Amino acid sequence: MKNSPIIALDFPSAEKAFQFLTAFDESLFVKVGLELYLQEGPSIVSSLKEKGHDVFLDLKLHDIPNTVQSAMRGLATIGADLVNVHAAGGKRMMEAAIEGLEAGTGSGKKRPAILAVTQLTSTSESQMREEQLIERPLIDSVVHYAGLAKDAGLDGVVCSVAEAAAIRSVFGQSFLKVTPGIRLDNGESHDQKRVATPAIAKSSGSTHIVVGRAITSSADPVAAYHDIVKWWEEGTE
Repeated sequence: MKNSPIIALDFPSAEKAFQFLTAFDESLFVKVGLELYLQEGPSIVSSLKEKGHDVFLDLKLHDIPNTVQSAMRGLATIGADLVNVHAAGGKRMMEAAIEGLEAGTGSGKKRPAILAVTQLTSTSESQMREEQLIERPLIDSVVHYAGLAKDAGLDGVVCSVAEAAAIRSVFGQSFLKVTPGIRLDNGESHDQKRVATPAIAKSSGSTHIVVGRAITSSADPVAAYHDIVKWWEEGTE
């Protein structure tokens, strides 16, 4: 699984996604979310894999353990490199997700890595308190969810850059910390609340970053991507 920045393919169709990708002459790490997956189904993952790209299938499963286990058994067969669930589903649900992935992964093949979503980067501290009725600080909630994920055997979490350092200090660098909400210094935050630049993400302990509109809405997506790769690898901007 590549360590390069993950490009969020937030497009309404495979046609639009592949039209965007034609500008690149290299293999990438891309994210397929609900919008694209629901329009195209599993074939979008296999098509991307055929072109040499690593795929993060970002469906954020959250259901009873048996349902998640069965769903993950099916997802394991379609070739994604990375999948995820909501940590709020609980430790048993996360354990069931791994059981499903292992059952669905073919003999001799490596199961997809799996992450737990802690708190969405669109969630503010005040929202968490008022809407989820969690009275502890947001960072406590995120680290707690990370601990549940670690205990359940998951490979890491999705968190914001603001929590990456705390998770690294408790669970180590090898525990994956995939951080969305990446923006450039002059970029808009859109609907994200907890955002950061690639360099800050690197210094904070993120192991992977997810970048969407800063690349996909750029006048020159290839140049924007390579700038972000440079800032990510060097940790400077």
